[in-house]
Amino acid sequence: MKKKPHLSFWQIWNMSFGFLGIQFGFALQNANVSRIFETLGAKVDEIPILWIAAPVTGLIIQPIIGHMSDNTWNRFGRRRPYFMVGAVLASLALILMPNSPTLWIAAGMLWIMDASINISMEPFRAFVGDMLPSEQRTKGFAMQSFFIGTGAVVASALPYILTNWFGIANTAPEGKIPPSVRYSFYLGAFAFFSAVLWTVIRTKEYSPEELREHAAAEGHVPVEAHADEITDPSGTSRIFLNRSIIWILAGIVISVLIYHFHLHPELYIFSAGIAFFGIMSLIAGTLIKKGNTRNGIAVVMYDMFMMPKTMKQLAVVQFFTWFALFAMWIYTTPAVTKHIYGTSDPTSELFNKGADWVGICFALYNGFAALMAFLLPVIARRTSRKFTHMVSLVAGGLGLISIYFIRDPNLLLLSMVGVGLAWASILSMPYAILTGSLPAHKMGTYMGIFNFFIVIPQILAASILGFFTRDLFGGEAIYSIILGGISMFVAATMVMFVNDVDAKKVRN
Repeated sequence: MKKKPHLSFWQIWNMSFGFLGIQFGFALQNANVSRIFETLGAKVDEIPILWIAAPVTGLIIQPIIGHMSDNTWNRFGRRRPYFMVGAVLASLALILMPNSPTLWIAAGMLWIMDASINISMEPFRAFVGDMLPSEQRTKGFAMQSFFIGTGAVVASALPYILTNWFGIANTAPEGKIPPSVRYSFYLGAFAFFSAVLWTVIRTKEYSPEELREHAAAEGHVPVEAHADEITDPSGTSRIFLNRSIIWILAGIVISVLIYHFHLHPELYIFSAGIAFFGIMSLIAGTLIKKGNTRNGIAVVMYDMFMMPKTMKQLAVVQFFTWFALFAMWIYTTPAVTKHIYGTSDPTSELFNKGADWVGICFALYNGFAALMAFLLPVIARRTSRKFTHMVSLVAGGLGLISIYFIRDPNLLLLSMVGVGLAWASILSMPYAILTGSLPAHKMGTYMGIFNFFIVIPQILAASILGFFTRDLFGGEAIYSIILGGISMFVAATMVMFVNDVDAKKVRN
């Protein structure tokens, strides 16, 4: 038996290169979808509910794809088939999205686009765990962070570049997407497909037999790991069935309260999500009770129930982190255009100038993240991954809150430095800490489940931020950005309670 060999810099480069394209898709989405929605007639308080497609899609798609990729092996590989299928679908969606004629079609295209991107993205996280030994995983996720940052720099700045360097119009008649945005999405489609294709062609995966041999040689199976079979079907089914009743009733009660007190309709997303989790628990419990323990729903729900302690601790960190990020992504454009540029008219030149500058700001924080990607592992070796992540999140919180005090748009770039440091760490440190606690044969499934704690806070944000912005903040999106900064501080505090089981290997 032999341990996984160390891969060279260029081997890690090739296996991570596809993330350059994936981030083209996400960056174009994050920087421009709110702008597209407003152009097609959405009001500022309606934007969060329209964004709901993205987190809901990730909640459903990622664990399914993770479970499927764990159990896939053919002549194309284990993870690579999913890279390629997602790339083809996402590229088509990127071409269609900016040509949406109406608001509801744009919301639907966001759903399709996000699902396609997720098909490619989730296996890339598990890919690092498959291919790299423990001591190289921080470097592997840092390389992904570098490509995420690099791709996002270019993609976020594309509308600004096309307008200011090539003279392509950034305005259009009412209800029409500006040409600079449309062409940016076309270029993003080409970049997505090409970058993922490079990784598929240039990388060879270990076979299931080799992975088992490496895992046995490293002796790296955590205490919380369990066999593929559900060990106590009767006890597990009883727990799921009992809890399902509680969750379903809670969802119904909250829905009744929303109706009775005439609360805002988007809050039904929150109550429906609670009831949906109860229904999934009910299905899983029923399947397990009938002896159908290999069904995908039963396996994913059981694995979530049995997830390692480190993963549970990181889940809390991720919840507050991604609530903050979602607030930033959906509200930076309306916050900056109104708070700093003084306009909410999406047809005006000033609004579009502000929206373009938001793209530059997003490019800056992603660019800084790319630069920091290789420095953070060095800092982590000299301190710890937890300390590095905590400091980074504090910087991100300060960056978001500082936007409130800015009147000169150029100073927003300083705020984005803090956000960029946080982003670099968010894309690498939690995954590097998590991977060391996971069983190798469940890497994809658990990475998909871990995504729950990214998308659930986004769904919550989509449910309540519109209410907060409209009724508590008087329509001022800047206060939702401040709320995001506070959430980032909470995440930084919770990092210190995480048990990093691989911490000693990082320092060696």
